[in-house]
Amino acid sequence: MARFPFSAIVGQDEMKLALLIAAVDPLIGGVMVFGDRGTGKSTAARALAALLPPIAVVEGCRFGCEQPGQCPGPCTGSKAVRQPVPFVDLPLGATEDRLLGALDLERALRTGERVYEPGLLARAHRGFLYIDEINLLEDHLVDLLLDVAASGQNVVEREGLSVRHAARFVLIGSGNPEEGELRPQLLDRFGLSVDVRTPREIADRVEIMRRCAAHDADPASFAAAWADEDGKVLQQIARGQRKLAKIEVPEAVMVDAARLCSAVGVDGLRGELTLMRAGRAYAALKGAKAVRREHLVRVAPLALRHRLRRDVLDESGSGARIERALDELFA
Repeated sequence: MARFPFSAIVGQDEMKLALLIAAVDPLIGGVMVFGDRGTGKSTAARALAALLPPIAVVEGCRFGCEQPGQCPGPCTGSKAVRQPVPFVDLPLGATEDRLLGALDLERALRTGERVYEPGLLARAHRGFLYIDEINLLEDHLVDLLLDVAASGQNVVEREGLSVRHAARFVLIGSGNPEEGELRPQLLDRFGLSVDVRTPREIADRVEIMRRCAAHDADPASFAAAWADEDGKVLQQIARGQRKLAKIEVPEAVMVDAARLCSAVGVDGLRGELTLMRAGRAYAALKGAKAVRREHLVRVAPLALRHRLRRDVLDESGSGARIERALDELFA
């Protein structure tokens, strides 16, 4: 069944922008999406993964290696084939062994060989790892996930095994704050954060129903009708990836980022660093040669809203606090 086209998603512009930034710069640290149920969180993530061009993977490789000889374990493949970008769901009931990988017990009992069986992190390599209701996932698993996402390496030392393999993926978490909050120290490790709400405009809700009905009736025809728009998005991502390394960050923009983070009370320097990385990715998406203040202003809520301390005397929310600081600093 054809995936719902990314460009056919109605509204949710901030969520789509965060996903595009993560696609241009996977090192951004992932995207955390908080919001109501049924607002297209997983649909948007899956649509973006399906939109991206296939990647080269060694035939039969369980670690998603791009070229022969890169595997940490036995690999029989000798040539690369084209495969879709991985999109892996992490269920809430997953064990540590299923996530990281473990000893293949069946093979060990049958042949006596100690062979590593890759986990979900290996399957997600060079793709997306999606966790619905991440605020309900066990804390030690979230810790492991964020460590691997930051390092790009999965290291397994157990049961006589010592395995290290690449695990570079875009981590996307979603959750409903009413069902439990993510610990602040873990939330801070995500690069971008988005708040998604149910559309209030009647016209938007009707258009969503119309497009979902058309997709359910004939997924292939619906995808074909949006192929040109999805193609434009794909070109924008590809251009952004090519330009990213060449994007300049002027001194004045760095000062702006530091002033903003200081004004809203962001602890540590991760806020500035993520803000600059997101600004560069957004500038690359827009085809600019350097990061400008307007780029910082656009991505500031995404990069900073989840890093602010909760102010019990201010019920306006972190997004509103950032907007006020932007108005005061940059008019």
